[in-house]
Amino acid sequence: MLEYPELKAASADLLDQYESLWGRLDYAETKTRLDEIEKELSKPGAWDNPEALTPLLKEKSQLATKLEMYDGLSEAKDDLDAWLELAQEDPGEEESLSALDAQVRLLRERLAGTELATMFAFEHDKSNAILEIHPGAGGVESQDWAEMLLRMYNRYAERKGFKVTQLDYQAGEEAGLKSVTLQIEGLFAYGLLKGETGVHRLIRISPFDSSGRRHTSFASVDVYPDMDEDIEIEVKDEDLRIDTFRSSGPGGQSVNKTSSAVRITHIPTGIVAQCQNEKSQHRNKATALRLVKARLYERELKKIEESRRQDYQAKDAIAWGSQIRTYTLQPYRLVKDHRSNSESGNVDAFLDGDLDEMIRNYLLFIHAHGQKN
Repeated sequence: MLEYPELKAASADLLDQYESLWGRLDYAETKTRLDEIEKELSKPGAWDNPEALTPLLKEKSQLATKLEMYDGLSEAKDDLDAWLELAQEDPGEEESLSALDAQVRLLRERLAGTELATMFAFEHDKSNAILEIHPGAGGVESQDWAEMLLRMYNRYAERKGFKVTQLDYQAGEEAGLKSVTLQIEGLFAYGLLKGETGVHRLIRISPFDSSGRRHTSFASVDVYPDMDEDIEIEVKDEDLRIDTFRSSGPGGQSVNKTSSAVRITHIPTGIVAQCQNEKSQHRNKATALRLVKARLYERELKKIEESRRQDYQAKDAIAWGSQIRTYTLQPYRLVKDHRSNSESGNVDAFLDGDLDEMIRNYLLFIHAHGQKN
């Protein structure tokens, strides 16, 4: 724990950062819009057609989450002021210094989180995200690496309070996975995760190699904004091939004995999406179609944003030279992002979902370089 002079200096620095950041926040506008929506929802007859209210309810939820974040920042600042005053009265009192130290760390964390939110200026940054993972060449080793990435993103979403739904999962023959598709729901889920798109490289001594040799494995991650029904993409029925099949599973009573899983192929582009998490074929079909639309939408965005330097469209193969990040477990331990040059030596925490600092560094990097993403 730091002594009072260091804590006082750290508090002063954080309070300066708070004043600078608070002046850039849209607190008043957010609260005004939330009040307007609540008035709209309380009007007589407003709930006669609940389905028509879906966009409004979604906006209300996003605004409420944003306001909660702003209020949490303000509360942390007020608490820091209070503990700073108490510690000033008796600079040697251990309990006050311990509480002040904890409050300094809390305000620093909330400042970092709120600062990130101010960088989400693009239209779909606040959207939910669709995240896919595919192993590269290398068989069971790469499939196991893809499974490790799945765990990492599940833990990250858990830390952020996001809801994760597994839309599709194809298990590997021996271990790991062949592919997985997740829906991640939460404010700024896409804005936070969009920079994860690319090839992720793992260097380690393979547990599947009896000779104990070091292996390099690759897996790709793709992230799309989940726009629900808001995507304005025309998809003609004649451009779709729809296949149904039995959902895969571990066997036993959990196996789905009906062909409820759905795979949709968009013939002109070759885009394929499938869903098997629901028992209803109709629901799986609707979700798979939404995935197709999301990918088509992202495809159109990439055409428009040709100047985007971090575009993953140039990826030729899930292999050497195309990675955005390297995770080294042997001979030393380090995670390095090759775009922002950000590094983390705490590999275990990183693979356990502690991605905030590296995601923040990447967003600061693209923000400073004026890159579209």
